[in-house]
Amino acid sequence: MKFENLMRADLADIANRGWQEMWRTFDRVAVEKEGVRSLGVFDHLAPRPLPAWSQDSAQRASVQSGQFFAGPAESDLADFFAARLPGTRERSLAAGEALCQRSFSLLGHRALFLSEPLDWHRDAVSGCRAPLVHWSRINPLDPDKVGDSKVTWELNRHQWLVHLAQAWRLSGEERYAVLFAESVRHWMQANPPGMGINWASSMEISYRLISWCWALELFRGAPPLTPGLHAEMLGWLRAHASHVEKYLSHYFSPNTHLTGEALGLFYAGTLFPELPRAARWRRLGQNILLEQLTRQVHADGVYFEQSTCYQRYTIEIYLHFLILARRNGIEVPAWALERVQKMLDSLLAFCRPDGSMPQMGDTDGGRLLPLAQRGADDCRDVLSLAAAFFGRADYAWAARGITPEVAWLLGRAGWEAFDALEPVPPATPPSRLFPEGGQAVLQSGWEHDAHQLLLDVGPLGCRVTSGHGHADLLAIQCSAYGKAQLVDPGTYCYTGNAHWRDHFRSSAAHNTVTVDHKSQAVPVGPFAWRSRPAAKLRNWITTPGFDYVDAEHDAYRRLSDPVRHRRRVLFVKPHYWVVVDDLEGAEVHTVDLQFQFAPMPLVLGGDGWARSGRTSDPGLFLRAFSTAPLQAAVHEGEVEPIRGWVSPDYGLRAPAPQLVYSTSAQLPLRIVTLLVPHAPGETRRPEVTAVQSGGSTKLIFGGGREIVRVNGQQVTVERADGTGITPLGHAETH
Repeated sequence: MKFENLMRADLADIANRGWQEMWRTFDRVAVEKEGVRSLGVFDHLAPRPLPAWSQDSAQRASVQSGQFFAGPAESDLADFFAARLPGTRERSLAAGEALCQRSFSLLGHRALFLSEPLDWHRDAVSGCRAPLVHWSRINPLDPDKVGDSKVTWELNRHQWLVHLAQAWRLSGEERYAVLFAESVRHWMQANPPGMGINWASSMEISYRLISWCWALELFRGAPPLTPGLHAEMLGWLRAHASHVEKYLSHYFSPNTHLTGEALGLFYAGTLFPELPRAARWRRLGQNILLEQLTRQVHADGVYFEQSTCYQRYTIEIYLHFLILARRNGIEVPAWALERVQKMLDSLLAFCRPDGSMPQMGDTDGGRLLPLAQRGADDCRDVLSLAAAFFGRADYAWAARGITPEVAWLLGRAGWEAFDALEPVPPATPPSRLFPEGGQAVLQSGWEHDAHQLLLDVGPLGCRVTSGHGHADLLAIQCSAYGKAQLVDPGTYCYTGNAHWRDHFRSSAAHNTVTVDHKSQAVPVGPFAWRSRPAAKLRNWITTPGFDYVDAEHDAYRRLSDPVRHRRRVLFVKPHYWVVVDDLEGAEVHTVDLQFQFAPMPLVLGGDGWARSGRTSDPGLFLRAFSTAPLQAAVHEGEVEPIRGWVSPDYGLRAPAPQLVYSTSAQLPLRIVTLLVPHAPGETRRPEVTAVQSGGSTKLIFGGGREIVRVNGQQVTVERADGTGITPLGHAETH
């Protein structure tokens, strides 16, 4: 970027910060001083009822208002679910019934029974209640004052109101609509504009705005949604959009916060053109979304925060934008459609062969708009929706069938488009490098029982903010016969417990090497790091017979005796992986090589071999070899220090075995680890003999039928039949 462009960007940023600070001050004065709010400039703080929809004016409203998503207008939606997705209606009614019983699922916290009336400012898990003061006086990251703000905000996103609306739409039972109307009225009374924690995040306000849009559409015709309530909600929607417009996250969180806020503005401006400033909101939202698509998504399709959860979030945001734009005749440039598909392509490539989504970086447990119940590692909804929208047969294959979201968002045209596709695996090779996104995928095939290894060769977080990145440089994840074996530990929490927050994003929790019991980076608060080291890719080769990746990082250069970690992985398809870890330094250091397994049995034998999984399950055989003596130990569910935990969803943690090979040795040091997938019922460990001499390691399979040699820069494979692999020469002989 040229100097004058940088100056222009910096000046615009300074001006934006200044305007936001000015508005914060004005709004705070207006809220806290009687009489000031009556001034016209603070109209957004006193939402007035706007012209309401009523049954008598339905035709007028349908002409004046924008076109909503197609699904809610389909008269045979329930019939479609009964015929194509049995159980969908029943699950929606069960969700509505649970809410009528005041049972809520908030992130990973299930079946939370909340007292009546709801306390909208209280963290339902910790019990801590945020004060009802102007939002600018609240620090959402202070657990002592507000508890876990994410839990509070999840309740106030009002996505559960949409679940009530779905139940009403599929059953016609009025009690769902009654609860909706009572809840919205109570919320408006308890959350004056600008007051309290529920106005402290523009993204959360935007998500609530989106939920209200869906609830209004799905409850259309329900008697409890009176013209008066409709009019009042429109006034509050205007207040929501006005707040978001004033406090966009251009510099505080220019990530999914900003794109989620932009989508909320696009929703309000497109669906309610009769609202003041609607045209501006639509243009502003669209412009931000298009601008951020190139800033937040690398050319290779990987989301810039190194997080699969937030990549899925971003895909959801853009699919809603594209569908709503198409419904309303708003043109979107072709390059934007292509970039969104690149995001989908990379997410598909990262997914395990069994279809589940691996965790990378932070996972916050939320969704843009959860229209169906699904696990935190389930991304079939976005793939199914994208298959119908883009006409992509490979997305349909990855989704493994149509999902309810297609019907809700695209209606009949969507499920007909999906049915017209003949699902096929992607045409791209399953092994791929994403150089900008910093991920290497080493995979045996597209079969659902294939083997896969992921290697992180990127930076810690993104270039703008590293808040959602983990200290997982050169970490691996591994699936055998389609099932997860070595996994990322997850996130567990953001602000609720600093000790656990720091553990789950530390190097010691990931499948990498730590030196002297130190993490690759030191955390500073819940969303910052003292430094942001990065891995450097040295080489990448993929052929039909093998994959090879070579990378290093210098995060431990900060030690008094600087240490460099180099990791090479050779995948001899489809049989096994060889992981070579070289630690370069001059003095004695403690080295720990960690392997975090998913919750499953793990047996460590006296010979150093480990076997994962039950006898009837697929799994891994794993063994590390080194000239230095290695001590192998399994840690599970330990708390002092924390070891052997995974977090499948935000707020949840579960014990899971972590295998650690440890040594204290003078560097340089080399550790060679063999990972061999085993089929169900296979209990006999591989016949491998290790011969080590100096800096050379030789792994001999089955009495000499195959030999892996690690010698200096070379990792080679020799076979008794005369074939072999020499990655540095890009050679595979037959």
